[in-house]
Amino acid sequence: MTIRRLLRYLQPHRKRLVLALVVLLLATGGDVAGPVLVKVFIDDYLTPGIFDPEPITLLAGTYLLLLFLSVGLLYYQEFLFHRIALRVIQQLRIDVFSKVQHLGLSFFDRTPGGGLISRITNDTEAVKELFVRVLSTFVQNIAMVVGILAAMFLLDAKWAFFCLMLIPLILGVMQMYRRFSYPVYRRVRHQLGRLNAHLSESIQGMNVIQVLRQQNRMRREFEHINGEHYEAHMKNTKLNGWLLRPAVDLISLVALMIVLSFFGVDGGESAVRIGVLYAFLNLLDRMFEPFNQMMQQLSFLQQSLVSAGRVFELLDEEETAPAQSGKENPRIREGRIVFDRVTFSYDGQTDVLKDISFTVEPGQTVALVGHTGSGKSSIVNLLMRFYPLQKGDITIDGYSLSAYSDEELRRRMGLVLQDPFLFTGNVKENIRLGRESISDDDIAEAARFVQAEPFIKKLPRGYDEPVGERGTTFSSGQRQLLSFARTIAFKPKILVLDEATAHVDTETEDKIQEALSRMRKGRTTIAIAHRLSTVRDADRILVLHRGEIVEQGTHQELLAREGLYQKMYRLQQGLTEEVESFGGVVQ
Repeated sequence: MTIRRLLRYLQPHRKRLVLALVVLLLATGGDVAGPVLVKVFIDDYLTPGIFDPEPITLLAGTYLLLLFLSVGLLYYQEFLFHRIALRVIQQLRIDVFSKVQHLGLSFFDRTPGGGLISRITNDTEAVKELFVRVLSTFVQNIAMVVGILAAMFLLDAKWAFFCLMLIPLILGVMQMYRRFSYPVYRRVRHQLGRLNAHLSESIQGMNVIQVLRQQNRMRREFEHINGEHYEAHMKNTKLNGWLLRPAVDLISLVALMIVLSFFGVDGGESAVRIGVLYAFLNLLDRMFEPFNQMMQQLSFLQQSLVSAGRVFELLDEEETAPAQSGKENPRIREGRIVFDRVTFSYDGQTDVLKDISFTVEPGQTVALVGHTGSGKSSIVNLLMRFYPLQKGDITIDGYSLSAYSDEELRRRMGLVLQDPFLFTGNVKENIRLGRESISDDDIAEAARFVQAEPFIKKLPRGYDEPVGERGTTFSSGQRQLLSFARTIAFKPKILVLDEATAHVDTETEDKIQEALSRMRKGRTTIAIAHRLSTVRDADRILVLHRGEIVEQGTHQELLAREGLYQKMYRLQQGLTEEVESFGGVVQ
């Protein structure tokens, strides 16, 4: 099944593949014809003592011509096979990467990032070996074996038939190797994925590792995983030592002894031409060499098949991101949001949202507050359609969330996360994000709107300043401002803010709050807030506790109720006063 799926990737390259096979057959024919020409020289000229210059020169010239032609054709067919293989792997990697881009967030919640990267890079690289080394080697050597057998039958049918009977024995050894090596190689690839996952986690959390002095623990864990990877490789090495070249060499030696014995018996009854004997032994030796090469490539074949299986498992993953359903194609014009008895669970067992219902009118700002784990982020995840809805319904402007296309939702809904993510490139590219409809003037206007332009102009290259991986060269506040700018540049109808001012200083926060107040005019806004002081001017505040809405109202109304919101507010106010008092003592 895996091989058939891999061969389907060859269909767009059928013409080149046929050309490569034709060239391979011609090269094989030229290579096999060499011993036959030597046989003619020995039996017809050398043994009788006939040294006619003209036919001998013609024979030698033909031999040399076939030799050079065979070398040239073998090079060209190998070039064609490599070109086809690289094209196939190029397309396979594009398919895998595109698939990953459309998988649901629930898949990434349970899949280690390092292991996923291992599949996309290491496993596809291993599959490349199937086409570059294994496929070309097998096709070339199978053609060589067929050509050698044909030449053998021309020389002596009885001996050739005996050699033909050896092939099932060699194929049996190859099948035995495949059977025992497959689980070993699967374990090797699994351990390699664990290594990559551990490395990825270590690199991303290096600051935490060093601060908490976890270097020794991380080294021990890495050493343990690396040891298991070593043990898996050693099992494979032992298997290769028994069932690869040694087994074929044993069969070839036994076959050579039997053929020489037959030669001795036949030689006692009738004269045997020396040229026939030379050509036959030469061909017999050449016949086992292709099998040796194929046996050596079996390890790469098994590794490629295991890796291909892991890649196809990823391609067959059905846990894709929720998509549009139905034939309607509505547009978000007002931004009225309704949650109607929504219940949701990440694992299918524990509900993180329980019968949630609320309405956000166009232009309103609704804040979500509550302790950690109360369900605030889950509401945002469902509204952004990151996860499939399980119970209840979410509508925007009267249409179910599932009726909207991804393009419409992403174009009309702007999301600003607490931890902003910047891409490698420059400042301008991180605001535009490939949206050609956004001009340089729009970028500058968005930056000014969110108070980001002052710090951008101070950069050595301004809007062309390079941005490294994840924007590590910028401060948290600067990254947040750029995240704001790219959201505003798209002019969304609905804003979703996940504690958007968490990583900026007080002065910058005041400027952003001022910008947000202008942004919210005419736009529906849902804001997750941990600092309650940032949502006092919200039209409505929803207080969540263990997945349920326990209170709702304005800031003043909730304080007057003396409920959970008031306790949270007083607690934060008390902590703020303590911090300010501590700061005053220090001064």
